[in-house]
This record gives sequence, structure tokens and C-alpha cells, in this order.
Amino acid sequence: MDLSDASQIVLIGGGQAAAQAVQSLRMGGYSGKLVLVGDEPVLPYQRPPLSKAYMKGEFAEERLFFKPGAWYEDNDVELILSTRAIRIDRAARIVELEHGATLAYDALILCTGSRPRPLPAKGADLENVYDLRGLGDVDRIQPNMVAGRRLVIIGAGYIGLEAAAVARQMGLEVTVLEMADRVLARVTSPTMSAFYEKEHRAQGATILTGARLDHLEGENGKVSAAVLADGTKLPADMVLVGIGILPNVELAEEAGLTIDNGVATDRDARTSDPRIFAAGDCASRPLVHYGHAGRLESVHNAIEQGKLAAAAILGKPRPPEDCPWFWSDQYDLKLQIAGLNQGHDEIVVRGNPDDRKFAVFYLRNGTLIAVDAVNSPPEFLASKKLIMMGSKVAPDMLKDTSTSMKDIAAAAATA
Repeated sequence: MDLSDASQIVLIGGGQAAAQAVQSLRMGGYSGKLVLVGDEPVLPYQRPPLSKAYMKGEFAEERLFFKPGAWYEDNDVELILSTRAIRIDRAARIVELEHGATLAYDALILCTGSRPRPLPAKGADLENVYDLRGLGDVDRIQPNMVAGRRLVIIGAGYIGLEAAAVARQMGLEVTVLEMADRVLARVTSPTMSAFYEKEHRAQGATILTGARLDHLEGENGKVSAAVLADGTKLPADMVLVGIGILPNVELAEEAGLTIDNGVATDRDARTSDPRIFAAGDCASRPLVHYGHAGRLESVHNAIEQGKLAAAAILGKPRPPEDCPWFWSDQYDLKLQIAGLNQGHDEIVVRGNPDDRKFAVFYLRNGTLIAVDAVNSPPEFLASKKLIMMGSKVAPDMLKDTSTSMKDIAAAAATA
């Protein structure tokens, strides 16, 4: 469907995907009306610094914003903030807002994002029990980030470990609880898990794996302890919950759009309704380098899908589709991830983890499908190219640190 003559495009959401789509539409020559609806009271902003520099007070709020308010005015983008969209009428092509207003659309882009998975335990509603997802969450957490206070973090994924690193650097006593037998169990290898457990313990954090929370206790309405299933009681002045996220698909589902672990989209970010697109955490997309669909929770994915949606609406060629990539900053360690390691049948380690500079490669049938690179940009950058080419790489060559990643990539490209 050609939507290049759309007179009004509505975007729902105020994160990376929406900000990118707006920018790409204007840069691509769209001159019609753009309306962005966001349920938070602030300009569209980036989330990665929230659990890092912003939490530490090293990053001013204004630096979180993708563009200043004047940019939206200059580019004729109407912002409707502090407002939820509550219904999509596909037949009438109308979005209903919570206060009774409606917005007509010729094209609609859903960038509804995700929300923290709620803690299924007694005491989750006590004061000083926090999620870490939005700017408001960090603004509530920051006053309690005081040296000497006791923080219990539930969940040892990237968000939990990033928050643990910041808290230790700020002088808090930190205990991280993880139900699995290792940290980052869902996303990385035992080698990488062991490395990060060792690093956090060396920094003074307590890491408890195989630890199941039973409930939280409180005094005068405030959390005072986390109690494990085996009866262990951990004193806590505050608790941070990081047990995953859920895609915000309810609006799309109620509108009758196809849902498949997210709002199902094609390669152009178009949903089952040709006038509606979805981008970012809420969307499930074809993963062209892996031959199946999936939902990605990353800045790269949000940016790429925002560009794809804008190009499709404008009738322009589809932008390049990169392999998935992610990153995590903890202490002075930069972890860069390229690809998806699910389904690997071989793991190759390049370098020595004790040197705090190494990479773990994941192969399937001899083909490189993913890498985790710690303080190793060349391994990350070369692997991105190799993954996108579907290259087979000899494990012995990957292990050999005397051969540069540039030479490895060149050899694979000519094989």
C-alpha cells in the first residue's frame, strides 16, 4: 500500500523507535502532519544511560532527550505528552486518547515499548521496592542511592548487573539474587557468566545464584528484608526488581492485529494492517540473518525499525538490515554483543578472561552466529560483518590471537 500521500501520521510512544521514525520521516521529505503521543511527561528520551551514568548523577536529564523541544516545533511535530492512547479504531482510522480526544491517521506507528515484569511475591508493593525502566523510576531511586545503604537486586540480567555496578561505585552494599545457577544465564555462555560473577564479587557485590525469593518483609510500610525460600533473611533498605520485561501489545491486540511474542511485523515493520507499523521492544520482526522471527530489546533494533517504517511509508527503498547488536557497561568493562547465540553447537574463547579483554564466539555447524566481546572492539566489529555474510570460520583461527580479526574476516570473505 502506497502511503506516501498520507496527510497525518500518528506515532504512539516516546522512546528510541518513535524518535527515529519522526526524524526519518522529516529527513525523507514527509511534509504532512506528524503527531507523537507519549504517556510520560517528558520529551522522547534514551533509556540506556538510566541504569548507568544518569543513575550516578553524571548525566543531566536534558542530555537524555533525543532532540530539544525546539526541534519538534521547528519540524512541525505535535507532541501530546502525559497521555495514554487507549484504543485504535482501524475501520475509522482513529486513535482514542484517555481524556476523550481522538486522532485521525492515514498511517500509524506503534512504538509502545515494554514494561517491567512484575515481581510475583508478597511485599512487592512495599515502599522502596523499585523497577528500573523509565526516567521517573530513576528519579525515585536516586535519593536512596546513599553510601552504606543496603540494596538487594532481584535478577542478574543486564539491567540488574549494571545497576549493581553503579550502586557499588556509589558505596552501597549490594546483594544480587538470581534463580538460575549463573548470572546472565538466558543470554550468554557459562564462560561469560563466570567472568562477570568474579568481577562483581571482586568489586564487593554479593552474588547469590540458585537463590529463589520467597517474599519481602517490611517495617512501617517500607521494605526491610528479602527472605529466600530456604529462610535466609537479607536486610534491605531498598530492593530493585529486574526480572525481565513484557512487550506492550495490549493496544494492538485489542485492535485485532496479529500478535506473536510482540506485534507481528514484516521486514518493513508493517503489521497485519497495511496502514499500521510497529517498531522497537513491542514488535516481533523477521530476523533475516537467522531465518525466523523474534523480538529484540535493543537500541539498534528500535533505530532500525524506526527507519524501516519511515521508508515504507514514504515508498523509499528498504534500509539495510544489520545483524542484531547490543552492549552493556559494568564498571570499566564494555561488553559488546553481535548476533544471537541461540542454537549454537560450539563455543570458542579468544584471549584470556583474566586479562579482562577477551571474546566468546558462538558457532552453529561451523558458521559464526554471535560473539560476546569484553573490551575487544575489533572482535565485535569483525564478527558483525562475518555474521551478516553467514561466514564459516575455523575455530583454531578464532582462538589464535596472533592473527588479527581483520585478517580473519578477510580470509573468511574470500573462502
